[in-house]
Amino acid sequence: MSEANLDRVSQLEVPQEQGASKKTIRKVMFASISGTVIEWYDYSLYGAAAGLVINKLYFPNLSPTIATLAAFLTFAVGFVSRPLGGVIIAHIGDRYGRKPALIFAVVLMGIATLALGLLPTYHHIGIWATIALVVIRLMQGFGSGAELAGAQTFVAEYVPIKQRGFYTSLINASTGVAILLSSLAFFLVTQLPDEAFMSWGWRVPFLFSIVLFIVAIYIRKHLDETPEYVKSMEKAESNKKTHAVPLKALIMNSPKNLICGFFSLAGHQANGYLLSVFSISYLTNTLGMEKSEGLIALMVAVTVNTIMTPIMGKMADKYGTTVVFSFGAIFLGAFAFPLFWFLDSGNIVLATLGMCIAYGIGHGATSGAQGAFLANLFPTQYRYSGIALSRELNSVIFAGSTPVIAAALITFGDGDPTYLIYYLMFCSLLTLVAVQMAKGLKEHH
Repeated sequence: MSEANLDRVSQLEVPQEQGASKKTIRKVMFASISGTVIEWYDYSLYGAAAGLVINKLYFPNLSPTIATLAAFLTFAVGFVSRPLGGVIIAHIGDRYGRKPALIFAVVLMGIATLALGLLPTYHHIGIWATIALVVIRLMQGFGSGAELAGAQTFVAEYVPIKQRGFYTSLINASTGVAILLSSLAFFLVTQLPDEAFMSWGWRVPFLFSIVLFIVAIYIRKHLDETPEYVKSMEKAESNKKTHAVPLKALIMNSPKNLICGFFSLAGHQANGYLLSVFSISYLTNTLGMEKSEGLIALMVAVTVNTIMTPIMGKMADKYGTTVVFSFGAIFLGAFAFPLFWFLDSGNIVLATLGMCIAYGIGHGATSGAQGAFLANLFPTQYRYSGIALSRELNSVIFAGSTPVIAAALITFGDGDPTYLIYYLMFCSLLTLVAVQMAKGLKEHH
């Protein structure tokens, strides 16, 4: 695209100094958060189940260590389809509207989660259970690939620019609510006798998602399109090429923005999935704590993260997204060794404290800043595609793979987490470098 056309795209950005009414923003926030809660309720629920249930029910013929690795691989499989889902659904969102894309995404996620709750085990249908499990995870990933990106885009285009950090941070905070809900649900069913838990109890939290699914569909069906998107499309109707393939425009016009967006999430994703997914398996299988203790530690840490994320979002509005984002990356890297000192103490109180510090301060900062940071990287016409591709390509490399990498590095180190700690520090460094590089790029409001 020519410089003239690129300038025209930039001019299509619609000022939002006033933004929508508070009532409209509340409605938009509730609609956006509902789908995000479903996405992360499912992912964190499966993450918890992977090391406690999936490994035993769907890989019974493998050794405990290999079965756990296999279970975490099925967790990672869900991330393989996320970029494809993100690209396709984000194309719908950029080309035809944010609303239909968000509805489509939540329908796919809801159906897949229910299917998982009803899936027969290896004992009942043999290898077909494992195959079906992988297919369901791919379906979940496809729908989830555009959910959080869509919610952040939708909110960013409704709220005043000067409050973009705070409101988009609420979307990320809702992931904490989802993790808390899934942890609580899983904690409750773990109180059942082992036989009941392994036969049917673990399925209940997955089936409960039907309630969240129905609410999300109803709310999103009654939403209006974002004013910024509508105005942008109206003004760009004369330039069909700009809208035909948003992904092409993204790659041609904003390659550096895409690279910065991709690497900016490395430390956030790696540390987040270590804490929300692998930590339960580590505390339970490696350190020998009770399942309920690991779940309680996670619930407390997630609660702290959920509170801290909007606070960090406010700070991002005040001091700048790059400042808060960089602080979070530095903190996560510096705290990697101390985190495992807390975890390896064998004391559940100290383990919980360590998780709260990492999840609340470091991860809270990256969660609070990233929504506005990513939204500002891309113009309206391909913002959805830009955020989705940045997030989901990163998810394949640094999110879904982290539990597998963590388990492998712990095994390679004979239980010593040093190699894993270096990996977390490396990912945090990538985030810091990417955020600093983004300072030289134009912000899109």
